[in-house]
Amino acid sequence: MRLTAANQVASRRSRPGRHSPETTIVLAEGLHLIRSGVRCLLEMEEDFRVVREVGDGLKVAALVARLKPRVLVLAVAMPGLNGFDIVRQVRQQSPATAVIMLSRYSREQDVIQALRNGASGYVVKFARPAELVRAIRKVVAGGRYVSEPLSAHPIATWLHWAQSRPLDTYETLTDREREVLQLVAEGYSSSAIATRLSISPRTVEAHRASIMRKMHFSNLLDVVLYAIARGILQRPSDPLREV
Repeated sequence: MRLTAANQVASRRSRPGRHSPETTIVLAEGLHLIRSGVRCLLEMEEDFRVVREVGDGLKVAALVARLKPRVLVLAVAMPGLNGFDIVRQVRQQSPATAVIMLSRYSREQDVIQALRNGASGYVVKFARPAELVRAIRKVVAGGRYVSEPLSAHPIATWLHWAQSRPLDTYETLTDREREVLQLVAEGYSSSAIATRLSISPRTVEAHRASIMRKMHFSNLLDVVLYAIARGILQRPSDPLREV
């Protein structure tokens, strides 16, 4: 029994990362149940520390800029502002923070968009729990990580696709216009958007007009359908819709 106990202690001491610096993590996920599960998973690792959770996409970038975590684990589908646009803001405000995006989809265009906007990793939500831990360790070490089955393509190939894809009209929108576009697609009125963003209703109307002109939208339905097609919103038929 003594030998067994000693072996157990030795095993715990030899766990990866035990003597490594602590990895601070901010966890951004719109669904409370999923967020709690991911937090429990991460806190099983002795060198991981979740310093804050957030469920509102509009609050993520400012929180990361203030806390400067080593890693942001970020759901693609977030209310208020989607993960693809959040990662752009985070890269500007906290460039030392590595971002791993979580998605229920394994679509190539989503991986390309995530990497193009500055993410270091992309993990699908149906992956084994150990894969997220592995992804965090990889990006902390300076690497990049793409989840199975997407890992069939080498990371260099994904990066090439991300860098070579031409800009589209959406990418000409300002950060504020992207925020307004998503809130419009979510069904918020101009006055409600003004409250959410702490700007005037008149300013919201100006942004809405600019979005409609730049994107060649004719009506609200165009905005909603575009947001769904681009992955800004989840499909209405999705039972786990996060927006």
